[in-house]
Amino acid sequence: MCGVVEDADLTRLSEMAVECEVAAGTAFIEEGQAADTFFNVTAGTARLIKSLPDGRRQIIGFAGVGHFLGLAVSDIYAFGAEALGPMRLCRFSRAGLRQLLDEFPVMEQRLLAVARDELVAAQEQMLLLGRKTARERLASFLLAYPRAASCPARTEDVISLPMTRADIADYLGLTVETVSRTLTRLRTGRVIAVPSAAMILIRDRATLASIAAGEV
Repeated sequence: MCGVVEDADLTRLSEMAVECEVAAGTAFIEEGQAADTFFNVTAGTARLIKSLPDGRRQIIGFAGVGHFLGLAVSDIYAFGAEALGPMRLCRFSRAGLRQLLDEFPVMEQRLLAVARDELVAAQEQMLLLGRKTARERLASFLLAYPRAASCPARTEDVISLPMTRADIADYLGLTVETVSRTLTRLRTGRVIAVPSAAMILIRDRATLASIAAGEV
């Protein structure tokens, strides 16, 4: 959020925000509750959850640094959000949103861009779940996940995954066993390396992209 505001206005922006920390596993947005607050993620990752009519829950996405959460189009939140690990957030009241946009018109452009990106992501998720095989789904997920900035010396693309294999399986509509088996096959084929449960190295991005597209 701060990246689109002039340096001279950062003090005013900070006065309108409340910085808060969220412990791992804590829900900070509850589906169905009054949408009176929205958040900007400044550290950590959250899983976004939607409740199903039969009581089950579905992970519909993950939100990291820079994401806006809680910008409901109605008076209630359409999904819940839980911290995968320790998180830091900037919290803004919904009542102050109009004031924020009035004082910083560039923010409205930023929020429109966020809404556009979320629509594209939702369309891609429908394709992912509706048409792609397990192998194609996992390849698409790995390609879409941001590269870790902490390992610039490596020649491979380094992906830090704060979520569990069960979270990935839930998001992709697969079983944990299928996710683990597919990762093993990709590793055996030297497409990826898996140095730890929280890190994936993409060794052959071209092949991974071909898999995601259903070409191999």
